[in-house]
Amino acid sequence: MADFLGIGAVEAFAPDECIVKMRRIPGANMNQTERLYHIDKLLRANRYVPVSRFLDELGISIATFKRDIEHLRSNLNAPIEWDRSCRGYRLSGPSLTGPRYELPGVWFNAGEIHALLTIEHLLQEIEPGVLQPYFGVLRERLASILEQPSSAISEIERRVFIHPRFKRPVSPRHFESVVEALLRRQRLRLIHDSRFNQQETDRIVSPQRLIHYREIWYLVAWCHLREAVRTFALDNLLNAEILSDSAIEVNADELNTLLNTSYGIWSGQAVNWAKLRFHPSSARWAASEHWHRDQRDHFEADGSYILEIPYAQDDELIMDILKYGSGCKVLEPEALRLKVIERLDAARSNYL
Repeated sequence: MADFLGIGAVEAFAPDECIVKMRRIPGANMNQTERLYHIDKLLRANRYVPVSRFLDELGISIATFKRDIEHLRSNLNAPIEWDRSCRGYRLSGPSLTGPRYELPGVWFNAGEIHALLTIEHLLQEIEPGVLQPYFGVLRERLASILEQPSSAISEIERRVFIHPRFKRPVSPRHFESVVEALLRRQRLRLIHDSRFNQQETDRIVSPQRLIHYREIWYLVAWCHLREAVRTFALDNLLNAEILSDSAIEVNADELNTLLNTSYGIWSGQAVNWAKLRFHPSSARWAASEHWHRDQRDHFEADGSYILEIPYAQDDELIMDILKYGSGCKVLEPEALRLKVIERLDAARSNYL
C-alpha cells in the first residue's frame, strides 16, 4: 500500500482522520467514470492534491482510490506521481515513450456509455463485420472506462439483439469503398448484377445517400450513364472502385422529392394514390404501421381501416398488400386492383 500511495502516504493520516476518510459522503455515489474525471480535474487545478482531499470529495475508500489511480496510470497513461515533500499527488510532465495521456469519453456517464455500446452492438447485428473497422476501436475505448467493461459488453450481447429477416449480406470491401466515396465526395465505378434481367452493368456514379431499408443496404446515386438518379442494392455489387473524379451533387430538395414522395425504396415522384380497405380483423395491425409520411387514413364505423398512400412504382406496394391476404382490398385505382387480382390468381394456380 505504501508503495502504491507513495512513501510516507499512509503516515499522513492520523488514526481518527482515517476513520473520517473511510466514511461515504451522502449523495456522492459516483461511478468510476465520474471519479476519474474528478481526479483528473483536481490534479489539473492544483500543484498537488493530498490523499485526504481525494477521499473527502469522492466519498470512497482507500482501496477504491488505489484502483482508480492504477486505472489512470496503467490504462490511460496518466503521468501521476506521489510527491513526498508535499505529501500529495501531482501530474508530472508528459511521457516521452508512452502514448499521450487522455481521458477518452469521460464526458459520458455510465448510462450514456451503455447506450452507445448498445447502439454499436445493434449496428453489428444489422450487418456483422461491415462496420467493425469504424466502431471496433470506439467500442474498446468506451468499455475501458466502465468499472466492469467485460461484463457490461457480455450483458449487452446476451440480452439485446436484432433478429434480422431476409437479410442480404454485403461484401465488407464493397461497403467500405461505397462509404469512403460517399463521404469523400468521389465518383464510383460499379459493376452491378441486376436480379431483374440477370445482366451485369458497368456504371460510373456519383454517390448521394446510403440507405438501410428492410434489411438491405442501398446506394442512391447519380448515374452518369442514364443521367438520372438511380438506386443500387449493395448486395448486388460485383465490384466497387473509387475514382479520382469528384462526385457531382444532386440538389437536396430534388433528391428528397425523388426519395420521399413515392412509396418504398423506389425513387421517382409519386403519380398515383392507392386507396386500401383493411378488414376489421386486420385494421389495427395495418393502422399501427407507418406506410408513408403523407398517408391519409381513418377508421370507419364497422371497424375497417381506410388507408391512402402515394406511389410511383407498384411492385413493393403490391407485395405489402398481398401479405395481408384477405384482410386487405384495393379500392382504387383500378389498374392496381387488377394487378393484385392477377397476382392472386397466379398464386392460386400453383395449387390447382
